[in-house]
Amino acid sequence: MFEGKLNLPEKACRAFPDRLGSLAAGFDIKDDRSGKSDSAFESGEELEILKPNGPGSAPESEDDYVEMMEEHFESRVRRNPKKYGSRLVSVKEVIAADDKRSDLEYEKEINLEKLQRIADTGLPDGGGLRATAWKQLLLGYLPSCRDLWEKELTENRQKYLKLKEELLLRPSEITRIKDEVSNYNDQNADNDVDGPLRRQEISQEDHPLSSGKASVWHQYFQHIEIAEQIDRDLQRTHPDMKFFSGDAAFSRKNREAMRNILLLFAKLNPVIRYVQGMNEVLAPMYYVFSTDPDEQNAENAEADSFSCFVRLLSDSVDHFCQQLDNSSGGILSTLSHLAELLKANDEELWRHLEYTNEIKPQFYAFRWITLLLTQEFNLQPILRIWDTLLSNPFGIQHMLLRVCCAMLLCMKNRLLSGDFVANLQLLQHYPDVNIEHLLQVARDLSPDTSSCSLSP
Repeated sequence: MFEGKLNLPEKACRAFPDRLGSLAAGFDIKDDRSGKSDSAFESGEELEILKPNGPGSAPESEDDYVEMMEEHFESRVRRNPKKYGSRLVSVKEVIAADDKRSDLEYEKEINLEKLQRIADTGLPDGGGLRATAWKQLLLGYLPSCRDLWEKELTENRQKYLKLKEELLLRPSEITRIKDEVSNYNDQNADNDVDGPLRRQEISQEDHPLSSGKASVWHQYFQHIEIAEQIDRDLQRTHPDMKFFSGDAAFSRKNREAMRNILLLFAKLNPVIRYVQGMNEVLAPMYYVFSTDPDEQNAENAEADSFSCFVRLLSDSVDHFCQQLDNSSGGILSTLSHLAELLKANDEELWRHLEYTNEIKPQFYAFRWITLLLTQEFNLQPILRIWDTLLSNPFGIQHMLLRVCCAMLLCMKNRLLSGDFVANLQLLQHYPDVNIEHLLQVARDLSPDTSSCSLSP
């Protein structure tokens, strides 16, 4: 269509494969249910000849082309805002997102270091790249070889279904299944023998009033309180998002899947069980996996989220265990590391909080660290922050403390002028900030990654 009209740089050709109006994640208007989109240009519509450098001239470089196209698209959006939407994504952003996809989506063997570098700069929201990258970055849920993905995913998803059958069925369902198997065996054994019906004996472990530890009913009643707590917390998870909250079938389905994950985790980890706030940690992961445009992946979001949730918490599980608060890997030790990091980077602010205000990290950073910042920011900023946390080669906790320290530094002026009450309120209700700036401050902190290990 545009042959002979514009000489497009290679990156632009990848971003706009069919025609310049297909603006990938930038200008597409997507339908969440069907995945269909409306292009920024109508079919058959032609671009007017652009002459940024004078009549008949063509862009001399890729930067000239990008600048030219940005001016052109901005002009079109201003003329027809209803058609293009209110959010303007620059051509540079579109091309950058496309570069990240092309670097990863077509490689047979994924280079983990390269994936980490790309994820650290932020993964595109569309296209399912974040879901795939998180599964790889989360302690190797997916192997580096793409050819092995289907086999690994199938095996892990089958294991999850088996765990659900064993641990999440009601005791009455378990008893019914046992009875059906027993009756089937009896019918086969006595197929040709007439006589009175046999009385079905109920074993001690199958009796609802049994208090024995091996009793499925005793175990079931033990977990009812936990299940009720999970249900209450899930009702409060991102109440402003229909994906999690509301009475629609879609919302209930998502909460039911998250309930299964959290309850199964509690049953498999009797020492920790379920701790309030784990629902917030699970939410970003389940959201990303459920919105994967790959239908099969989206349908198995519950199983994938469970496996990745277990891997994610393994890096900070000691923070949820009160008996380990004073251990080298406990939450108090981690909070002490945060104070040391702040002192090393801004002693003035550290002294003001520690001695003038007497605000200990326990007062504000306990929630920051245990819940991986999920209650300090809205979901979209959290997804961006987690891109960087999960891509850190020294571990999630290492980068998490640097982000927490950066949060303090970004509020330095307000904190130095505030008293105990004002500063505590500020840190417990952290304001909106530029996330990219926050992450850059975290990266620039000293000491560098080689000398600031938080491993016990």
